[in-house]
Amino acid sequence: MTQALSPLPEPLFATVALIGVGLIGSSIAHACARTGAAGRVVIHDRDAAALARAEALGLGQAYAGSVAEAVREADLVILCAPVGANAEITQAMAPALKAGAIVSDVGSVKTAVVAEVGPRLPQGVHFVPAHPVAGTENSGPDAGFATLFRNRWCILTPPPGGEPQAVEKVRAFWAAFGANVEIMTPEHHDLVLAITSHVPHLVAYNLVGTAADLEDSLRSEVIKFSAGGFRDSTRLAASDPTMWRDVFLNNREAVMEMLGRFTEELTALQRMIRRGDGEGLFDLFTRTRAIRRAIVEQGQETAAPDFGRRAQEDAV
Repeated sequence: MTQALSPLPEPLFATVALIGVGLIGSSIAHACARTGAAGRVVIHDRDAAALARAEALGLGQAYAGSVAEAVREADLVILCAPVGANAEITQAMAPALKAGAIVSDVGSVKTAVVAEVGPRLPQGVHFVPAHPVAGTENSGPDAGFATLFRNRWCILTPPPGGEPQAVEKVRAFWAAFGANVEIMTPEHHDLVLAITSHVPHLVAYNLVGTAADLEDSLRSEVIKFSAGGFRDSTRLAASDPTMWRDVFLNNREAVMEMLGRFTEELTALQRMIRRGDGEGLFDLFTRTRAIRRAIVEQGQETAAPDFGRRAQEDAV
């Protein structure tokens, strides 16, 4: 059973504004409630239905109809919308931000976020981009849970010359949720995430697309007998399409580089199968199994067939 997060002696931020209330935004709201990291959470979502659902779930203390209204009193603003919306959101909120406020985000792409958000922020506002490397295939206000970030990585990519105290406050915020925090450059982040997150999503989407193109009788059997590898390897294809469209469009160089390497490896694998190279296949599978086991050993996964995600236990 998942152990409850420990409450803090006092809030790290008096007011936190969440712009977007999907899986990550709603999970931050739950984690704030569990730990007391924010004295008050203000939520905005441009989808009126999502905002109403967040209010019905009691995810925050206030619900704003506009970005400017949401951030006006915020000490920390976290952009939780798809990365393609960041420029428009920043433009709308910039005049309302108070001096000394910290702006952060949760995007899976960092170079584009730095380029789109940083120059649009007013003087006196600190920018600390972040990426909590955690998630499920579910989305929306109902998908969140407080322990989503526990024992997961959160990567900060502060721009050069950033305020060290602001970086430390954002680090402490994520650490309060049980996350392990690391700092790296936006460019390095995007290259690493291209292979650990972005390409796997692309492969899952493509695998489902291949199945969808099969003739009707075979496609129905693929779905019927998907309790094996197809089910497990295509879980990512249920992820939010808007978010992942924006990820690929905003990290295209790194994704294309890693796709090139993936294609080379796939071609080599095809040759092994065509030539009947059993020894080569065995060596490859042995090496890759060791990497998979290392992921489990480092606590980033469990060996359980549910991929280690048991959100229902979080409510206990």
